[in-house]
Amino acid sequence: MFVKTGDKVKVIAGKDKGKEGVVVKTIAAKDRVVVEGVNMIKKHQKPNNQYPQGGIIELEAPIHVSNVQLLDPSTNEPTRVGFKIEDGKKVRVSKKSGTAL
Repeated sequence: MFVKTGDKVKVIAGKDKGKEGVVVKTIAAKDRVVVEGVNMIKKHQKPNNQYPQGGIIELEAPIHVSNVQLLDPSTNEPTRVGFKIEDGKKVRVSKKSGTAL
């Protein structure tokens, strides 16, 4: 998977197209990511220690990794990701600017 936790991404497809956010969690087994403030759902929560009142809470649901595109830190534009070997380590590289991510 080309996206890691903490990366800034832009949603390129779906109901939240155009929104930007930070990857909170990656689910590699299902090729999904959770992006902060994107794909919000309402969940009916029973009272527990974390939510003593219970009620309806809003939280982020995972979206497929193909619906997000990594933002190039130098230009802050969406870019595809390539890989290069530098000093014996595999490094992610921006296809637009060629800089390491």
